[in-house]
Amino acid sequence: MFLPTLLSQATPEQQDHFFMPAWNLEIIGTYAQTEMGHGTHLRGLETTATYDPSTQEFILKSPTVSSIKWWPGGLGKTSNHAVVLAQLYTQGDCKGLHAFIIPFCQMGTHEPLSGVTVGDIGPKFGFDEIDNGFLSFNKFRIPRENMLMKYAKVEPDETYVKPLRDKLTYGTMVFIRSMIVGDSARSLSRACTIAIRYSAVRNQSEIIVGDPGPQILNFQTQQYKLFPLLATAYAFNFVGLYMSQTYQRINGDIQQGNLNELPELHALSAGLKAFTTWVSSAGIKECRMACGGHGYSRCSGIPDIYVTFTPACTYEGENTVMMLQTARFLFKSYTAAISGERLGGMISYLNDVPSRHVQPQPLAGWSQIDINDLLSLVEFGGQLPEQVGRLRK
Repeated sequence: MFLPTLLSQATPEQQDHFFMPAWNLEIIGTYAQTEMGHGTHLRGLETTATYDPSTQEFILKSPTVSSIKWWPGGLGKTSNHAVVLAQLYTQGDCKGLHAFIIPFCQMGTHEPLSGVTVGDIGPKFGFDEIDNGFLSFNKFRIPRENMLMKYAKVEPDETYVKPLRDKLTYGTMVFIRSMIVGDSARSLSRACTIAIRYSAVRNQSEIIVGDPGPQILNFQTQQYKLFPLLATAYAFNFVGLYMSQTYQRINGDIQQGNLNELPELHALSAGLKAFTTWVSSAGIKECRMACGGHGYSRCSGIPDIYVTFTPACTYEGENTVMMLQTARFLFKSYTAAISGERLGGMISYLNDVPSRHVQPQPLAGWSQIDINDLLSLVEFGGQLPEQVGRLRK
């Protein structure tokens, strides 16, 4: 996440100063966004960066325990630089979250710099080899040029130049969510490969005396477990490629100043990230159980796939929140379509909504509803338990 952030949010001068040393591994960087008290609620992040025009520096501060940066990979022992998201203060006002590149360890000795507290957060579920860490600041100063200023910047006289759109700051998260969709396909594919190969060589006890025991892959129950997961892995691979291509296309438009599809990209990556990781995590577990006791053994490979992949349901956006963000986008788009606005992209199908009034087949005791009326749908949901009880009687 460190290098993509520099590529997408740093000016050409900043890329010369920071990106090339990072590319050559002279700088080891991480992405410090999440805090102990704030994960998905990004606007609630508490770390502050206050501009001091007298010295042309930003003063980084972690004002509370909950503001300590918590979870960045590679932060505990490995990294010496971090892209830090902090609340920008200039001219006495908070301008919201902005990204800063911060050296926090001596390049030669790797000792923490004065004003910095950094360390490892300890063991966690999965990713045992990653040194996830914590980071806090106590009036730590960085030059003005260390604010990533491609979209927003603070002039030497503390004048603030705002970005075209606030969400550009979160571009790296969208990029990683897009990658997670493809990773879901790869992880589920690996588990399916192991489970299906195992099922092809593992024999069950003989059904007819004297006949060889059948492969467990020939049992319908085993096929019912594994074949849909295999098909899902293929589907996720295709949608992962689509997501990657869509990100590259829309990101190219963003670089040219066209931000029209940014909300769609955010909603698509959030929804697909949540859906594919939920389904893949459950599918990997199903593959493990389809291998019986051998699947429980780490030598099968499936337990390590499971514990390494399952955290994807939480990192880069907890899945329930991701689904809600996609739902919010769809409701806003639906409302726009109902009001007569023409929609493009993946939501263009909603343009037909005002002219379509498909009704569910009425049943005894059910009143017809207009499915294009959201209030009717809410009322319909409220009637459901009573109506279902009546139908059961």
